[in-house]
Amino acid sequence: MTRTPLPPPDPNHRRRGFEPASGLVKDPIRNAGEARGFAVTRLLTHWPEVVGTALAGMTRPVKMGYSRDGMGATLTLLVSSAHAPMIQMQLPQIIEKVNATYGYAAISRITLTQTSPTGFAEGQAEFLPAPKVQAPVDPVLAAKAQETAAPITDPGLRAALEALAQNILTRQKS
Repeated sequence: MTRTPLPPPDPNHRRRGFEPASGLVKDPIRNAGEARGFAVTRLLTHWPEVVGTALAGMTRPVKMGYSRDGMGATLTLLVSSAHAPMIQMQLPQIIEKVNATYGYAAISRITLTQTSPTGFAEGQAEFLPAPKVQAPVDPVLAAKAQETAAPITDPGLRAALEALAQNILTRQKS
């Protein structure tokens, strides 16, 4: 029995099933990076590998601006105000590491944009609900509610039914 060889796969045919996730997000990341001036998105996607985990925990690349004469770009880093002096002292090392990633002197200057350590969503104050002020219960209604729940032997269930009966009787009264 001889087998006939399969034809080579058509490169124009889209694969069925799973596709690598990197292929799905490559174009949106590239477009977002180019909009911010990043010609090579590796700086955004691999920032901890470029500058190290310690610096990556304190900084984040935000924008790359190119000058008119085209001689070296300005990288803008987002940094919390508490870490800014320490990052300022390490700017020459960061420039060296970023240029090594690009393979040429792409960055000539770094500007720091300081921000609070937590963003607007993370740092919001929690508001506690106002304590409910219960109106004094009419003793006649309380007695009726107690009488209604009296046949129940379970104390927790009886208390819940008493509260329910009080609510219902109070609303009927209003």
